[in-house]
Amino acid sequence: MSRAPREDIDEGNVEVGHHKEYAAGVPGVYHALKVSYEQMGAQRTARTLLRLNQKDGFDCPGCAWPEKDHRHVAEFCENGAKAVAEEATRRVVDAEFFAKHPVSELDTKTDWWLGQQGRLVEPVIKPAGQDHYVPISWDAAFDLIATELRGLDDPDRATFYTSGRTSNEAAFVYQLLVRAHGTNNLPDCSNMCHESSGSALTQAIGVGKGSVQLDDLEQADLIVVMGQNPGTNHPRMLSTLEAAKNNGSVIVAVNPLPEAGLMNFHNPQTPKGVVGSGTQLTDDFLQIRIGGDQALLMAVAQLLLQNDEIIDHAFIAEHTHGFDEYAAHVKGLDFAELVGATGLTEQQVRSLADRFAASKKTIICWAMGITQHKHSVPTIHEIVNVLMIQGNLGRPGAGVCPVRGHSNVQGDRTMGIFEKMPDWFLDNLRQEFGFDPPRKHGFDVVDSLRAMRDGKIDVFMAVGGNFVRATPDSDLTEAALRKCRLTVQVSTKLNRSHTVCGETALILPTLGRTDKDVQSSGRQKVSVEDSMSRVHASHGRLTPASDLLLSEVAIICELAKRAVGDKVDVPWDEFRSDYRTIRDRISRVVPGFENYEAKLADPNGFTLPHATRSRQFPTKTGRANFAACPLEYPHIPEGRLLLQSLRSHDQYNTTIYGLDDRYRGIKNGRRVVFVNGDDLAELGFEDGEFVDIVSEWKDGVERRAPGFRIVRYDTAKGCVAAYYPETNVLVPLDSVADTSNTPTSKSVIVRFERVPVDA
Repeated sequence: MSRAPREDIDEGNVEVGHHKEYAAGVPGVYHALKVSYEQMGAQRTARTLLRLNQKDGFDCPGCAWPEKDHRHVAEFCENGAKAVAEEATRRVVDAEFFAKHPVSELDTKTDWWLGQQGRLVEPVIKPAGQDHYVPISWDAAFDLIATELRGLDDPDRATFYTSGRTSNEAAFVYQLLVRAHGTNNLPDCSNMCHESSGSALTQAIGVGKGSVQLDDLEQADLIVVMGQNPGTNHPRMLSTLEAAKNNGSVIVAVNPLPEAGLMNFHNPQTPKGVVGSGTQLTDDFLQIRIGGDQALLMAVAQLLLQNDEIIDHAFIAEHTHGFDEYAAHVKGLDFAELVGATGLTEQQVRSLADRFAASKKTIICWAMGITQHKHSVPTIHEIVNVLMIQGNLGRPGAGVCPVRGHSNVQGDRTMGIFEKMPDWFLDNLRQEFGFDPPRKHGFDVVDSLRAMRDGKIDVFMAVGGNFVRATPDSDLTEAALRKCRLTVQVSTKLNRSHTVCGETALILPTLGRTDKDVQSSGRQKVSVEDSMSRVHASHGRLTPASDLLLSEVAIICELAKRAVGDKVDVPWDEFRSDYRTIRDRISRVVPGFENYEAKLADPNGFTLPHATRSRQFPTKTGRANFAACPLEYPHIPEGRLLLQSLRSHDQYNTTIYGLDDRYRGIKNGRRVVFVNGDDLAELGFEDGEFVDIVSEWKDGVERRAPGFRIVRYDTAKGCVAAYYPETNVLVPLDSVADTSNTPTSKSVIVRFERVPVDA
């Protein structure tokens, strides 16, 4: 094993250059291989990357973008390679490391520093009152957790978090453990990302998932990409957009920042992408004001409704509900106010409506730029409304496409990782396993934090992820977790959540997606669901970093035997020994998974049914529902700005791969804030000046992110952007989306305060 540069990692002084005009290309290949070589070495890099996203290989632990049936030999992107390199690294975090570094010291380190230390290789405990993690046996760790859980006055005094990285098999046994324990406290990363999508789509079409497949995107006449940066967050989407473009699709990007990945793509797998000019992806770029997307869609709908010839009256009459009320509502809105809320010109809005009117097959894609606002659910309703006007649901080349940001985050929800699963799922669990699952809705992420803050949670357990850095209101989050009696983190690598401990804290190291998983019945495979409801197998290939690592399934099953083994008749030992026995149970509990094992044997996997594709809508009305939602958009006080958090290109979710953001021209630092030049002039600040960012919300609490360098940038006027998790501290816990309870990380009202020169 190699060692990380543990002591001398320094962010240094940030450098600002020119932002890039295109995504990927030769630089993308270079950076992917450079990071891979540094973490894995030459031979391991070749052996690993050539198995990534292949039919007999392992699924990328990064984004959830689907693979084609016919795959390139190098079926990965730059950030996918980085994700694999970080997991397959030869660096290790062992007992020697923890003996040298107390928790109080680790808590002062940057997220990048922590992540660079390597793989966790043995279970450790921070005993109550101590400042060091020390080794603990697996049996002792399981017994400690089980004793705490069994000793709770109320099962609801424990909450169980899950990251999207977890496999279907691990997610299913995890929710089974939690419900056998007696609670539905199952917060997960969906709560903070696409919960608004699920809420709106369930109400509108009866299924909380996207309705399109890759082939649909390549057949579409018009693709509208809203609130999304594919070049960094799901780069393989660019290849699909390129194919669509080559087939004649028109692509419109709607975003507050002009992102390289929305403009031009140099596909490194084609000569044109290597030595040519690449592919100009975007026909129109609409630089919308943050939070103005609902207004834009309403303005488009108003214009479409003026042209009776393009309205699909047959679809509306046969398959929808509420059209007349919706049409009257939209027609009654003030068009000038709608345009004003977008920050666009009237001509830009009318041109977009013309694009819709000319299209026979339209897809709208979106991500967190849409889902993390107070009015996110109404905005997504408006996406569905606009599509339904022209009948763009349930036919090839058309539909809704929420782009999930983490591998298998959608599969976790399908497997029951949800604090309010429907009764049919709980009924199926009762029939299959013979116990009555709790029916009372549990805590999501925000409600779990509120409960911890209020002293109502004693045990916090997380399988995967980095809860501390994924959540809003960072100071409150850390204080809340420290109130717990026991915190448990099932993890592959060191992260911030390991430095924010309950009275007693455990780190349980687990196998990663790349690792070979061998149990008593032999070598195991797991399965995952991508962003388009396709389920496929994943086969770990690498020798694990330590003989002490256990799989997530093994950890959950061993804990379950001790914690709930006498409460329910569940064959935990069989589940651990042979994951096929888990899939057999899933096949009888979750619709669409019948003959699971046989379907999974297909190298291309299988697609779960989606009622919308056959124009069936399992809503309360039995139809797709138009929604006449009130117009909402942010109102920014004078002298204030609206902040959105975003990722750098050297980042995936909360994992920091490096300190550069090549596409935006940032090098060697992350504490930067992108500001429109006109706003700088009006507010009296200058490019390069250092400021504290202070958020303002109705509770009057001051939330401050100190020491950010202003970067003059072409963002929408009145709007600024900065990286998370550094700016999560600015997002109030109680500032959430209506209905979905998702934190409003894309619309935070802020002011700047100068940092004294001698500070």
